[in-house]
Amino acid sequence: MRKKDIDPMPWRYLDEYRGKDFEGEWPTLPQMFDISTKRFADNRCFEVFSPKHEIFTYRECQAWFNRIANWLYSQGVRKGDRVAVTGKNSPQWGIAYMGIVYMGAVVVPVDASLTDAEIEKLIDFVEVKGIFLDADKYDRIGLDNKYGFKVSLEEKKHEDSYILNLPDVGTQPVERPAADDLAAFLFTSGTTGTPKAVMLCHENLTFDAYAVQCYMNVRSTDVFYAILPIHHAYTMLAVFIESMTNGSNIVFGKKLVVSTLLKEMKEGHVNMLLAVPMLYNKIFSAIMKGIKDKGPIVYGLVKAMMKVCGFIKQTTGFNPGRVIFRGIRDKVSLADNRICISGAGPLPAETFKGFNELGVDFIQGYGLTETSPIVTLNPAYSYQYNSIGKPFYGVEVDFINKDENGNGEIVTRGKHVMKGYYQNPEATAETIDENGWLRTGDVGYQDKEGFVYLTGRAKNIIVTDGGKNVFPEEIEDHFQLYYDIEQICVVGYTEDEKMKIEGVAVLIYPSADAKGKYPDEGAMKMHMEQIVATVNRELLPYKRIRKVFVVDEPLEMTSTKKIKRFAVAKKYKDMINA
Repeated sequence: MRKKDIDPMPWRYLDEYRGKDFEGEWPTLPQMFDISTKRFADNRCFEVFSPKHEIFTYRECQAWFNRIANWLYSQGVRKGDRVAVTGKNSPQWGIAYMGIVYMGAVVVPVDASLTDAEIEKLIDFVEVKGIFLDADKYDRIGLDNKYGFKVSLEEKKHEDSYILNLPDVGTQPVERPAADDLAAFLFTSGTTGTPKAVMLCHENLTFDAYAVQCYMNVRSTDVFYAILPIHHAYTMLAVFIESMTNGSNIVFGKKLVVSTLLKEMKEGHVNMLLAVPMLYNKIFSAIMKGIKDKGPIVYGLVKAMMKVCGFIKQTTGFNPGRVIFRGIRDKVSLADNRICISGAGPLPAETFKGFNELGVDFIQGYGLTETSPIVTLNPAYSYQYNSIGKPFYGVEVDFINKDENGNGEIVTRGKHVMKGYYQNPEATAETIDENGWLRTGDVGYQDKEGFVYLTGRAKNIIVTDGGKNVFPEEIEDHFQLYYDIEQICVVGYTEDEKMKIEGVAVLIYPSADAKGKYPDEGAMKMHMEQIVATVNRELLPYKRIRKVFVVDEPLEMTSTKKIKRFAVAKKYKDMINA
């Protein structure tokens, strides 16, 4: 993609509606959707293929949002009240979310994979007035009328309380939100300790959704795929809200199963795929394995052609790989893909580079819940394989407490920064200073062209002999394309407690293929040690892994497929430090 193909201010059409449909610089979420409906009323907005094929246009969605908003008012919900939504990805989830914000209430999206007790703990903390939830949790959560109302997001078992069967109560005196009013509470942690609810206002979300398009224009013909859970900030903003800024369609996926994913992407004509590194690594590994199986001559020829295509793309913006490798991409439903974006974790440069060489406009971004969430993005027309991108329009980034190598904690400022943590002024003050700079807790550096490079999480640093800092994420990146490793987690262990010196250890959960090849425990351990030895040769001496552990059960992960590093380290602490 060439720079001339990208409009640096694609939101300029908002000027036509400013002063009539909204005031100020950015609209609220309801105003954003109403503008898109004026422009693209008959475009598909929500679509799903399972359990049945359903399609909702912008006009139909707008009617449902208003109907739910009026119904909520009739149930006693008022502007500023909190209402929860938890469940699998679906148009009904989207209708509940937007109906809540249309009435001026605050939506509280909750991870549906949590236990019933964990869900209740979170929604009790923010004192919700009601909840939208899937049928399987309907009879278990909020018993004895604990919440003002419960609405099912699925018709089975609960027809009367099914969201699309709620009565039309007519127009109510709903008070619409202002841009600075709270729109959503998102939880960053707290299933075991005190919950932390990030407070995001309407302008936080609409600013981030519009402004990021200076690096990646969104078109009314685009089709996004919501395969990651929408309660998570990444999917909520970059897929769900982003698509609605400009009349695009969302295909909702319910299961992160590659075969289902590829089928739905093809049926839905998806051309905008936003996913996590683990999924992209699996797809890229499958592509390269298929090519390798055709023999060394074919593999060598394809690899050479990929390098040429990648070089041409990075120097001219034109990528011949879109034509040359169309057949290969078609096997993974990416033949007509316009853009792939990776987020919510570090991506190996080899995967980033490989997709671009195969003709995909593949870019990587960075952010966190507290920043709505996007902070940086690689421009689609100009990218660096190892970078998490550049700050975009209206976003400032700086680095504090730099070490001897120039790595410092990333801080950011702008309209994307949260309002704070709900009922936690101490944590808010620790995170956002008096000048509006938010401390991300991530460590990195910036080059002369403005590209930011992520080194790791400040709290994950392993301090080795000589006071050298080691970031686990940096080391883990070297393993992401080894087919025999399903999961990997680099952790520190105590070498000298008195001197506070740590060593580097690794926990490995083998892939199913590896288990088939090495059923014997000793042989598996030896094979993994050989892989580690190969990686160690690529690392500086103080970063090298000294202990290797092969575990026999999957490492605990979040809903966005990131390993819960501290939970895993705690579980295997005695083994690692023995």
